[in-house]
Amino acid sequence: MQTAKRLSGINEYYFSQKLREIDVMNKAGKNVINLGIGSPDMPPHPDVIKVLNEESVKPNVHAYQNYKGSPVLRNAMAQWYKKWYHVELDPETEILPLIGSKEGIMHICMTYLNEGDIALIPDPGYPTYSSAVSLAGGVPVTYQLSAENKWYPDFDSISEILKDNGTAQTLMFVNYPHMPTGQLPTTEGMEKLIAFAKANNILLVHDNPYSFILNDHPMSLLSIEGAKQVVVELNSLSKSHNMAGWRVGILSGAKERINEILKFKSNMDSGMFLPLQLAAAKALTLGQEWHDSVNEVYRKRQQKVFTLLEILNCNFDRNQAGMFVWAAIPDNYATGYELTDAVLQQANVFITPGGIFGKAGDKYVRVSLCSPEEKITEAIDRINQTGSFNLKTA
Repeated sequence: MQTAKRLSGINEYYFSQKLREIDVMNKAGKNVINLGIGSPDMPPHPDVIKVLNEESVKPNVHAYQNYKGSPVLRNAMAQWYKKWYHVELDPETEILPLIGSKEGIMHICMTYLNEGDIALIPDPGYPTYSSAVSLAGGVPVTYQLSAENKWYPDFDSISEILKDNGTAQTLMFVNYPHMPTGQLPTTEGMEKLIAFAKANNILLVHDNPYSFILNDHPMSLLSIEGAKQVVVELNSLSKSHNMAGWRVGILSGAKERINEILKFKSNMDSGMFLPLQLAAAKALTLGQEWHDSVNEVYRKRQQKVFTLLEILNCNFDRNQAGMFVWAAIPDNYATGYELTDAVLQQANVFITPGGIFGKAGDKYVRVSLCSPEEKITEAIDRINQTGSFNLKTA
């Protein structure tokens, strides 16, 4: 039995492969500290878990659910968007709950890409964008981001890419706060994205799961005037509410886009467990004190990670959002892979090479904030004890 051609060129996810290597090291007694993966290690709010428990024991909640999700959840999502992003959404027509925003990336690609259609992918950027485009039969075409341009697109270079595309519609993936670089969104940057999309027949897919992490001003691309004409936005409770394993995402946009994507999605699943939806609705009512408490933990961890990166002689911007720190490697390493392998083998600490996010990330590393302070402190001690890395001095 042969695998389908659509899997050609689709590689195993880097973390899947690396975790096997780490597992072998742990079995050999290495006790590797994993600072690579961005899976929140803190629990959801107790009230969210309480709702899930209370609703799950009811006898009438175990049936198939509406393909568009519970009205309770859609209304909570609309109110959440209005409160935090100042965006008005019709819960009946402009919101579609997802089984995680990663699912939504695939749904969008399958809805809009024909065989051979191109989709613009940020480099560096989330690897799943390229994989989903390829699996849908499209052609992922990267556009370069750089520190010099504050990790925003160079529209002149993208225009060159589009010259051979004629008037064909194109998907363009964008993501601010940006992963992996932590670049914050700006109104000016968002307005330029909207204007460029309108001028070039582009549907912008804005992936927005990090807007509440170490960011005092959450922003939605849909808050820009005229955005609904050219934008669909993905959001998630994974990071903002410590619910990564719950798989609750949000797709928002114009009624026409939601209906088009629902046509595909409704053939892929049979809805989400109702108690989970009701618990998610509760999570969306949490106020500023919840986000402050989560960010207080991440800020303390971030300071520790800054120290770790200074020991490795890396350069980084201290004004980053999201649950990672992105840093440029020192000149004595050819790539982030070389540095991360050295840290793993010599100190039994795993950090992520920036190259997994694209060629533009080759000279960078990324460190996760999803480990307790004491673990990050232990990682610092291990790296110091190797004697291979010298503390950076001014």
